[in-house]
Amino acid sequence: MDAAQIAQVRRFNRTVTERVGVLHDHYLGRERAIGEARLLWEIGEQGQDVRRLRERLGLDSGYVSRLLRSLEAGGLVTVEPQPGDRRVRTVRLTAEGRAERALLDRRSDELAGSLLGPLNAAQRARLVAAMAEVDRLLTAATVTLDVVDPDHPDARSCLLAYFTELQERFETGFDPARSLLPDAGELRPPRGLFLVARLHGDPVGCAGLKLPQGAPAEIKRMWVAPRARRLGLGRRFLTELEARAAAHGRDVLRLDTNKSLGEAVGLYHSFGFTEVPAFNNEPYAHHWFEKPIPTPAARAGD
Repeated sequence: MDAAQIAQVRRFNRTVTERVGVLHDHYLGRERAIGEARLLWEIGEQGQDVRRLRERLGLDSGYVSRLLRSLEAGGLVTVEPQPGDRRVRTVRLTAEGRAERALLDRRSDELAGSLLGPLNAAQRARLVAAMAEVDRLLTAATVTLDVVDPDHPDARSCLLAYFTELQERFETGFDPARSLLPDAGELRPPRGLFLVARLHGDPVGCAGLKLPQGAPAEIKRMWVAPRARRLGLGRRFLTELEARAAAHGRDVLRLDTNKSLGEAVGLYHSFGFTEVPAFNNEPYAHHWFEKPIPTPAARAGD
């Protein structure tokens, strides 16, 4: 990794932590550090499952427990087990906690204004646009890709959302019973695999890879949730699946798609896929693509 880029990231981190006041024990002038303040904001008006709260913030369970005990001792939150499963705990703001959160919101607005205030209009626009880009890229960096069983709840959740979107977007609607859907066994090792993308622990995308004997590898059911689009996840799926197909000795990667999915067609062209004659009788496909991929053995011989 480029040393100059590393140095720039560290310089950026130092500037941000200094300007937003996270180096102080009394964040925003209150009697708590930023960890407790952030937890109050994330709990929100409806409360949160403690486990989901940990996943959302990427914090150690012991650290979250200490923060919650401090907030609970201050009368700002309550932490109670759920009636149906006492292992699952829910944290909610008290009236004092809601008042404190509202005050922190006001002071956060004031802090943001103090960062923008010294700049002219053009500089403010540039800073806000740069912040939006940094936020998008840092969010993209937090997305994880994991191989899961196609019957995993996260996989099923993604596929259901995918089929619902196809039903809305296809001119003819979409009936999974008519489509050449791979059965679960075709997307389990060694015949294939299924990836799920997660953002803060929530499933936000999926993609399958078929590895039939004596035939090219084939990408199936690639989908990204609307809230996770523009994070480069589609290209990341393609890169990962291509690498895994090559690792299994395949030198050709295939996929098909519907004409209504114009953004997908554009992505495949930009990723090096070429349109070819139909290689299956998928009733919902209008475009068929192939891409030659070098296997690890071929790369080693270069």
